[in-house]
Amino acid sequence: MTPVHFAFSTTFILGLMGLTFHRNHLLSALLCLEGMMLSLYVALSLWTLQLNSINFSPTPMLMLAFSACEASAGLALLVATSRTHGTDRLQALNILQC
Repeated sequence: MTPVHFAFSTTFILGLMGLTFHRNHLLSALLCLEGMMLSLYVALSLWTLQLNSINFSPTPMLMLAFSACEASAGLALLVATSRTHGTDRLQALNILQC
């Protein structure tokens, strides 16, 4: 495993660990998801460059577009939950009360 692959694997795993262990606030969960998506985007971009293939070049851009949509939907949910519940703590959210 090259150091570049190790760095992006570590970045993804750190984002995943942050998502699983530090689930206090919705904003921190969204930031961990965004970090995971950015590490996947950079890894896919480098993979496309290493293969010298044009066939896979739209894949990172499509993933970046989905990541932007995910971020905007997450921020909209953050605003909606903070307005209705008064906080963004995940323990305060109950799916049965929504």
